Amino acid sequence: MASTQQPARRRTWNVSAGDPATVLAEARKALFVMVGFIAVIWIVQLVNWADHYQLTQSYGIRPRDAGSLPDILSAPFLHFSWAHIEGNSGPLFVFGFLAAYRGVTKFFGVTALVILTSGLGAWLTESSGSVGAGASGVVFGYFGYIMVRGIFDRHAIDLLIGAVMALCFAYQFSVLLPAAGIGWQAHIGGLVGGVLAGWVLRERRPNAAARPPALPAGPGRPATASPADGPRADLHKQLDDLGL
Repeated sequence: MASTQQPARRRTWNVSAGDPATVLAEARKALFVMVGFIAVIWIVQLVNWADHYQLTQSYGIRPRDAGSLPDILSAPFLHFSWAHIEGNSGPLFVFGFLAAYRGVTKFFGVTALVILTSGLGAWLTESSGSVGAGASGVVFGYFGYIMVRGIFDRHAIDLLIGAVMALCFAYQFSVLLPAAGIGWQAHIGGLVGGVLAGWVLRERRPNAAARPPALPAGPGRPATASPADGPRADLHKQLDDLGL
């Protein structure tokens, strides 16, 4: 008798914007979170400036110094000048809001991951004797997350947002290239972390409804197998497990 177990089916693309009330509520929370984030780094900058940027020197990342490893967590909140923080604040707010508007809880996970990957990128690969600081690695992390989230979540609107952001901010990729005075290692680390966050934190929606199960054999009727059975169904399931 043929199996009546329903085969796994690939997830379909979601073209809906979601429940308007839920989306609006999450977007409002995302706005508050990013306003608070920007306010914190500007308050820290004011204190840092008043102290002649001693906070940056003390709590910035010193490459391959074991004692500086915890500074990976503090470095994104520190900057070297007013021009430095001004250049980071706009992209940080825009990308951060877009990364958070579908769920602030998930956004905190994205933030933690990109802080770690951008900080480790700087700590492992930047020049000895230098000090690394600034939110630009986090900016690139959010940027990477936005670009791939729609692909991993199979969400058409997020895919469109990612494509638009990639086109509008394509010039940002120029600072991924090695250049003196620019912490490009942290930028690359953040971008990698953002892509990784898109995969690790992808939505795991239920599979689409399966086709009717195979009918058992009976008098005058041979057993019929579902068209989705077989190696192709297994391949689809493996791709779903990878978020592809």
